Amino acid sequence: MGSHHQDNDPSQHEVKINELKAAIGPLSGRSLQFCTDACFRRYLEARNWNVDKAKKMLEETLNWRSTYKPEEICWGEVANEGETGKVYRASFRDRSGRTVLILRPGMQNTVSIDNQMRHLVYLIENAVFNLPEGQEQMAWLIDFTGWTLSTTVPVKSARDTINILQNHYPERLAVAFLYNPPRIFEAFWKIVKYFLDNKTFHKVKFVYPKNKDSVELMKQYFDEKNLPTEFGGMPY
Repeated sequence: MGSHHQDNDPSQHEVKINELKAAIGPLSGRSLQFCTDACFRRYLEARNWNVDKAKKMLEETLNWRSTYKPEEICWGEVANEGETGKVYRASFRDRSGRTVLILRPGMQNTVSIDNQMRHLVYLIENAVFNLPEGQEQMAWLIDFTGWTLSTTVPVKSARDTINILQNHYPERLAVAFLYNPPRIFEAFWKIVKYFLDNKTFHKVKFVYPKNKDSVELMKQYFDEKNLPTEFGGMPY
């Protein structure tokens, strides 16, 4: 049996967490707060329980957090990005109690990719902060109303979003529903999907209101009484 098979042996998970802790070494301040056992577990999970790879990934995040300072972003800095409601935290959770982020790329109102990323990071941090006890993940709902090739996020922006999510918030995304994307989105998706690692790729679900199976899949995650009407929820 090759070592790569043993990496993901559940009975070894606690051992691996302790190995990663030892490999990272003593931490202080915010890094210490960030590196909980659940955090070590997420980074190991993202790297198929390979301690060396998880260590490299986590160190890169700790460096990123020390320079980007995501927990210091305040609403005032990013409020103008939020004016059209292009990304916001939903008032409801999914059936598993996950925080839900709603993304509406057709509502794009700014051009600075750096500011757009700060706004998104602010919301991801906020979503994570608002997770209930024992729940580590969030769900994304992406609404394509008003989306055209002219309002589309540049490929660089999509790539940056994916990189931040995959590299610095591993195993935080449970599922991303792309709701009723127009046909022209397919060309954009063909490019963007190459930035997704295999785990993330399988979390992306396309939902079309006329496709019964995809609507049923969405109902497994969401109570339709909670869903906004643009995602097929019940009108009030």
